[in-house]
Amino acid sequence: MTGLLALIESRKASIGILGQGYVGLPLALVFSEAGFPVIGFDSDAAKIAALNRGESYIKHIGANRVAAAVGGGRFRATGDFDQLRGCDAVLICVPTPLGQHREPDLSFVISSTKEVARRLRKGQLVVLESTTYPGTTDEDVLPILETTGLKTPDDFLLAFSPEREDPGNPTFHTKVIPKVVGGVNGQSTEAAVALYSAAVDTVVPVSSARVAESSKLLENIFRSINIALVNELKMTFDRMGIDIWEVIEAAKTKPFGFKPFYPGPGLGGHCIPLDPFYLSWKAAEYGMWTRFIELAGEINTHMPHFVVDKTVAALNAEGKSIKGAKVLVLGLSYKEDIDDDRESPSYEIIELLRGRGAEVSYCDPYFPVARPGRKHDIRLESVPCNADAFAGHDAVVLSTGHRQFRDPSLYARVPLVIDTRNVVKLSEGAKTRLVRA
Repeated sequence: MTGLLALIESRKASIGILGQGYVGLPLALVFSEAGFPVIGFDSDAAKIAALNRGESYIKHIGANRVAAAVGGGRFRATGDFDQLRGCDAVLICVPTPLGQHREPDLSFVISSTKEVARRLRKGQLVVLESTTYPGTTDEDVLPILETTGLKTPDDFLLAFSPEREDPGNPTFHTKVIPKVVGGVNGQSTEAAVALYSAAVDTVVPVSSARVAESSKLLENIFRSINIALVNELKMTFDRMGIDIWEVIEAAKTKPFGFKPFYPGPGLGGHCIPLDPFYLSWKAAEYGMWTRFIELAGEINTHMPHFVVDKTVAALNAEGKSIKGAKVLVLGLSYKEDIDDDRESPSYEIIELLRGRGAEVSYCDPYFPVARPGRKHDIRLESVPCNADAFAGHDAVVLSTGHRQFRDPSLYARVPLVIDTRNVVKLSEGAKTRLVRA
């Protein structure tokens, strides 16, 4: 380990990062900007080619950063996993989706670990960053690596450090977000702490990989449960004729003991809709049933249905049927002003509206063409973001609050707007009916 620490201290340690998506690419850039030679590994040839041309395929990651890293000789991308042998540290940043029955799908982690194991050599540090259930690093990753005959800590080191990304957040980005690190043994923790400390501002060591894995789950479960709470209150207050948004604004004036969360059309992104179920699945192995997680999941996954029901009721109030109605859904991204549509509730809303007989279109400046996903393939192209395009619809459902959708003139000739994000403002004197959902 002494040799690895010396390489890290001198910025000569070669770092390989498996997966060049929303987690792996910013991590690669942060390490290259800290002076390390970095290789980004990915199975997508188009991504590899774009990166090596100095281009970015993620909106909030500037192409200038990629170009500077590539042009400076500190970063390159490849699909040749044999080059892992030359890396001193290997970071695994691959997806951990859910299966059809909400069971953890570790196939990407397992296949990536096997690729690493085929090239594992003495002196390497391996770190898993993909969010997963407690015990994955010790119970799944470690045995695969030890099939090589190498052992930790004598031959190689192994740790877990959960990714913490908030795409599009200009304040909190990879370098400034504190990094939790836990190894499968003390030597592994020490090496991983040294590595991340050389590139990010704050590193938080914990006693084990299991604690590090659990900390990430707690962060996301906290958000999932509190979002479910305000979503349930939104539906309850809606029955009472009370505006949940005004309630939240009033409650957050309390300077202690309250943190505002906001309702929406459902959960999206790579963490909150998925990660809590990794713990609920693992907890069953220990005879524990995580009822808060399951209840929050039930409420949050119901929200697209609530939005569609509100749309149907609002159309009925206008004397129109949902069957044959032209409905425009605004936004495919799961949050405003980013080009990330993973697990976006917009797709579910579109499918549900279609199931009710509506003719559905969408508008999203970040997605000129809707790309197929794991669960949905809506096969649509975005309509233009202007008042003329909007005017041809019986109802507009705002699912994502992109800043482009906040222009009141867009809705001047729309008879009905369903706003799930509390961002639509109508022009003075507009005859448009605005419904919050």
